Amino acid sequence: MCTVVVRVPAEASQPTRVLAIRDEDPTRPWDPLGPWWPTTHPGVEGVRDARAGGAWLATLPDAGRLAVLLNVGGPAPSGGLASRGEVVLDAVSGRTPDASRRTQPYNLVSINGAQVSLTLSDGEEFQTQLLSPGVHMLVNSLVPNDPSFPRVPRWLEEFRAAAPDDDVTDWFGPWLEVLAHSTEVPPTDDASIIRDNRPWGIPTLSLLFCTATVTDADVDASYVEFARPGHWELPLAPR
Repeated sequence: MCTVVVRVPAEASQPTRVLAIRDEDPTRPWDPLGPWWPTTHPGVEGVRDARAGGAWLATLPDAGRLAVLLNVGGPAPSGGLASRGEVVLDAVSGRTPDASRRTQPYNLVSINGAQVSLTLSDGEEFQTQLLSPGVHMLVNSLVPNDPSFPRVPRWLEEFRAAAPDDDVTDWFGPWLEVLAHSTEVPPTDDASIIRDNRPWGIPTLSLLFCTATVTDADVDASYVEFARPGHWELPLAPR
């Protein structure tokens, strides 16, 4: 039940800003943001799923691309399905989703400079939409800014109000203040962003977040793990 907040710029010359919070089973191993695919995807850096080898979030800085995956609920996993992490690697490499690859359902956020798209997959068929300029909150839903997910109406307007001008040095500081403020809601509450999803029968907690500034010529990304899954505790642990 990951969460992505993205500011789509009004002008192509302006940067795209991304805050992505990852929810995953803490017992499933992962590797922090790094260049884990030098042979198959040279130049790509990402957060690698150490079990399946794909990425939750990946960037190709020289091309100004970033992609991040949000799982979507569906039937229980069945045998023979491909890893959704390969979809992320394809996206930052400039490849469209492979229609022959069968996966669990997902939402794929793809950023190419100032252009941001959301691809919705039921595991077999795809539909893609461009996001309009402004601040959007993307969750495990087929709809951007879906008000049926309580954390969206609770926090979206705060993220929109906190988005600073591009000449601010610490651009993400105000968004991280909103994220910290959101932890006044317990992690088991459905309006939380930093989450403990176990009460819903899902063995995932919020583990880390990434921030990124994307232009058509670069991606400046950072990675921070939570010291305790599902909890905002200072100091955080940048890596």
